[in-house]
Amino acid sequence: MQATLIGDMTGTLIYAVLGTIIFILVFMIIEAVTKFSIKKQVVEDGNIAVAIVLAAFIASLGMIISAAIH
Repeated sequence: MQATLIGDMTGTLIYAVLGTIIFILVFMIIEAVTKFSIKKQVVEDGNIAVAIVLAAFIASLGMIISAAIH
């Protein structure tokens, strides 16, 4: 039982780190491709439309990563 639990926790940790790395890489690619700074638009200018698109991006990328892991 304990060996299975440790193995499951290790697998979960590996997939969490892998998913986070993929998310950061894709976000950096999108930031480089767009003609404006997403961070500046959301944080400094308060552009809610960009924030909604970013939230949709985060949710959809999370679903894609989750489906790929399972």
